Amino acid sequence: MASDTFEASRKISDEIKADLPVHPEKYVMLTGDRPTGRLHLGHYFGTIRERVRLQDAGVTSRIIIADYQVITDRDTTEHIADNVRNMVIDYLACGIDPARTIIFTHSAVPALNQLMLPFLSLVTEAELLRNPTVKSEQEASGHALTGLLLTYPVHQACDILFCKGNVVPVGKDQLPHIEQTRQIARRFNERYGRVFPEPHGLLTEAVEIPGLDGRKMSKSYGNAIALSATAEETAKLIKKSKTDSERLITFDKEARPGVSALLTTAALCTGRDEQAIAAEIADAGSGALKTYVTEAVNDYLAPIRARRAELEADPGYIEEILREGNRRANEIADATLDEVRAAMGMVY
Repeated sequence: MASDTFEASRKISDEIKADLPVHPEKYVMLTGDRPTGRLHLGHYFGTIRERVRLQDAGVTSRIIIADYQVITDRDTTEHIADNVRNMVIDYLACGIDPARTIIFTHSAVPALNQLMLPFLSLVTEAELLRNPTVKSEQEASGHALTGLLLTYPVHQACDILFCKGNVVPVGKDQLPHIEQTRQIARRFNERYGRVFPEPHGLLTEAVEIPGLDGRKMSKSYGNAIALSATAEETAKLIKKSKTDSERLITFDKEARPGVSALLTTAALCTGRDEQAIAAEIADAGSGALKTYVTEAVNDYLAPIRARRAELEADPGYIEEILREGNRRANEIADATLDEVRAAMGMVY
């Protein structure tokens, strides 16, 4: 049954991908990140590059910095303001254009969060408890299941629906969130009158970006190359990464995770194939591989880092981007909440 649902989602996603370049004006994309730390290469190749592509194709784009979602599984908001500002810097340095893409934060858009109240009445406890993504996120964090984490998919529905989002770039594991959003939109429309579209997941290519230890690149594993890292810091990180004692460089994810992770990183940054890079380095050993990867990453990130340096030197501009993004998001959210209240007969 689950595979049937996935196949149906993939079919719709493929149809949307084919239609996007032809009719970009039909789509409103919502996507975002939690400001729990610095964005890294995994974020860039996994999602940010695709967001820039869709924005440049003419798709109406919204990016939420989900600051309230930090406290789903963390007990502190220390460093959050710094993380938010650096996230904006990273977005802009990577090609997100604030004139075309609204960048905003959860906590600054009250009407978005107010949608939680009617939306929570449209889902049952059983539906919340069986969402597999919530379970896996709780297990990964080792944190108690907070009310906010349990209702995270409903909050995500608010993010998507406040701006009438109809496409959301997601990986396969996030499809249950999209299905819950579709369900909420459908139930609201049936109960009170049509206000919301039923959004679809735009399945991203299954590129799992390995960290420097072969596991998935993650801030929590300490195996990530941050977009904000200097060339020297990047070189140091790659030099410290674990490989193995075999001199001949080969690509084998199972048997040689460390070596293979470095080859994949180099492949992403050069547009070459892992096997071709391995064959070129051959028996020159892991030292030569690390030198190659360091140069590939630093060359690729050089223009992004140059733009970052310009943006960091102008903190007032970053504040203005957030202020203006929040203002525009509030306009949209207020209008949607007015529609919701009118549909529910709550205009007095």
